[in-house]
Amino acid sequence: MTKPDPAKICFGLTEEIDRQSLADFLRLGGQEEFSRIFAARLSREEIIGFVDHFMDLLRKHLNENEYHRLFLGDDHHHEHKE
Repeated sequence: MTKPDPAKICFGLTEEIDRQSLADFLRLGGQEEFSRIFAARLSREEIIGFVDHFMDLLRKHLNENEYHRLFLGDDHHHEHKE
């Protein structure tokens, strides 16, 4: 998979471009050096707010299996049945 081209990230034109730009934006944000430096510069309140909002979106748009497989990379997780 090739690295996203930041020059092609653009929001507000079409839904399709927004979705592709967000996917590329998230990939850029996942780079180790960026993640470490950015996290070190946020306040405790900013960190908690960011994580709370991000987790709310994950809960809203991913089921439990998708969360474990896609976000956590856990291919062995199975939904618990009650």
